[in-house]
Formats: sequence, structure tokens, C-alpha cells
Amino acid sequence: MIRTMEPADLRDALDLAATEGWNPGLEDAAAFYAADPDGFFVGELDGRPIAYISAVKYGNRYGFMGLYIVREGYRGKGYGFQMWQHAVNYLGDMVTGLDGVPAQIENYRRDGFLYAYRQMRFRTDGAGMSADNSIAEATPGSMFDQIADYDSSVFGIRRTAFLNKWLQMPQAAVFHTMSDSTVTGYAVVRKCGVGYKIGPLFADDVEVAEALLLRCCTSQGAGPYFFDVSDVNKPALALAEKYEMTMEFETARMYKNGKPEFPVEKVYGVTTFELG
Repeated sequence: MIRTMEPADLRDALDLAATEGWNPGLEDAAAFYAADPDGFFVGELDGRPIAYISAVKYGNRYGFMGLYIVREGYRGKGYGFQMWQHAVNYLGDMVTGLDGVPAQIENYRRDGFLYAYRQMRFRTDGAGMSADNSIAEATPGSMFDQIADYDSSVFGIRRTAFLNKWLQMPQAAVFHTMSDSTVTGYAVVRKCGVGYKIGPLFADDVEVAEALLLRCCTSQGAGPYFFDVSDVNKPALALAEKYEMTMEFETARMYKNGKPEFPVEKVYGVTTFELG
């Protein structure tokens, strides 16, 4: 049986993801669920949850698939495919994205997804970094509208319910830069199972992105810190090289039913592989 997740199911899914080494943020569950409560699914066998997937709708324009995981012992038996088809049917013919492991690219292609670009997770311990501490930590109440406006200008779609949780989650910090009372970039750093994750990191240019990256990587004490970079953003890759970051793994960004239009050159750090 496949049913819509309750909040407790989503926490269980993220706990399972943690055991698989996905290293989700400790407080991700509430923000994930707020993005689209109807877009998270759990598959049960004899009353036991054995598989999970998310298919988040951003309005009626864009969907994103993630959190696709089947418990060990139930893999290779068709349960995951049933979950996949359920999620695909939920999103219908809207533009849909995903970040999949490279080994599954051909399987995704058979379902109509086309390869767009490579995404890489980088790791740093923050050693030797120094930051401009004048970069303000955002107060979500007073800055929310401005940051949400900037986020939507980069992400391409306003995601208010998600940001209401993401920008105010415990064990996290939000930093932003301004020019003439206008937001020019922002970044979120949050606690995960091992260290901290940075995402999103959106910025008008590489100078702003570097300042935000350094501020994040020196704000929470000892790392490691992780952030996810698209290979189409060459300045972002140059930052990873400049600070001698280590690539942990990679995914393939793929789209079905077209591609969303957004300024990928401003995406220096992806929000999360689960929600785009």
C-alpha cells in the first residue's frame, strides 16, 4: 500500500537516509513537509514502511522528486518502481527535476528525464578560512520578505511555506548581503548528522558568493561543512578549488517535460538534493 506521509513518517525516512550516509540536516523534516504535505509518500508491506519518495509541487509549474529510498532487504523486488510510478503520476505533465546518482541515469532516461548537468558535493573543514563578520546574520522576521523575494528571483518560483520553516529552523544560521537596501545574496548553514550543510547559497556574483561561503564556514565552529555545486557554475567550482575542498560524491540533475528557466549562474550552492 502506498499512502501520503505523516510528519512522523518523514522523520523516519530521513533517519533511514542518515543510516545510508545521505547526512540530512537534523531539522530538515519540518521544512521538507511544509514544501508540499501531499507530495511525500510511504510504501508499506504488511503494515511496515519499506519505501519512501517525495514529489514536491511548487505551485502548478514545477515539481521535484527526491528522498527515493527502499529499505535494505526489500530492494530489487519492484517496490521501489511502484513508488517511482506513484510519484511520477502525482506530478503529471508539469516540468519535473531530480538529482539522481549517475548509475541510474539510463533508468531515468527511459522514463523521459533528460540529463542537464553534473552536481558535486564538496567538503571542507573550514581550516584557514577567515570571514567578514560584518556580513549580517538575518533576523527572519524582519528580513523574510526581502530574502524570499531574492530566493524566488533565483529559484524561479516562490516557495513561501518552505522558506518559513527553512529560514527559522533550529541549529541553523541565515546570512545575507545588501547593496543600496537590496539583497544581493543569501546563504543558510544548518546542522546535519556529520557537521554542517550550506544551502542554498544564492548570490549575484562570485565576490558575494565567496563572502557568504566564508561566513558560513566560520560561523558554527569545527566542521566539516558541505555544499553542493553545479558544474555549469564555473566560478562556484573555482571557489571549491581555491579553498582545496574535497569532492564527496556527485549526482546528475535531470528534467522531464522541459526545463525550468532560472539564472543558474547565481546558484553557488543548491538548496538540497531532495527539493531542488
